[in-house]
Amino acid sequence: MSSRHHIDDFMRGRIIGKIEEGRKITDVAREFDIAHSVVSRLWKSFKTTGMCSRRHGGGRVRRKQISRKTVTRRLRGGGLYARRPVVCVPLTRLHRTDRLKWCREHNNWTEQDWACLLFSDESRFSLSSDCKRQLIWRESGTAYRPENIQEKDRYPTAVSWCRAAS
Repeated sequence: MSSRHHIDDFMRGRIIGKIEEGRKITDVAREFDIAHSVVSRLWKSFKTTGMCSRRHGGGRVRRKQISRKTVTRRLRGGGLYARRPVVCVPLTRLHRTDRLKWCREHNNWTEQDWACLLFSDESRFSLSSDCKRQLIWRESGTAYRPENIQEKDRYPTAVSWCRAAS
């Protein structure tokens, strides 16, 4: 059999003509040195469409390579900018209740009382250079919308420590 990738329109017409003369698909395939399945598919296509020419443009659509810079320019043109998402600790109903209770208990503290307090979870310290920073694309002024906030429990044992201390 031939290693031909496609058959030109003239050859297609000759194959269809031979089959219309009454020749068997197997004999036509052998005569033109083409796979039986190719001739069979061509004949079936001719019976359905009435045409024997090859359709061009079939197959998978090729995508153009687009650079990261192009994507960035297009997104910025649409008003979107790469920003780090706002990160918050996911709070359960119990967390909220405990926080409200703590606030009510410390409502009457003076400025001097508050000066002695240290919140250890406000800053993030990393000794390694790989901080695995994640960026999201968002419009200006939309930092606190729910879809732009990422919940992350950075200190999962801190809640149990706070309860043990109080």
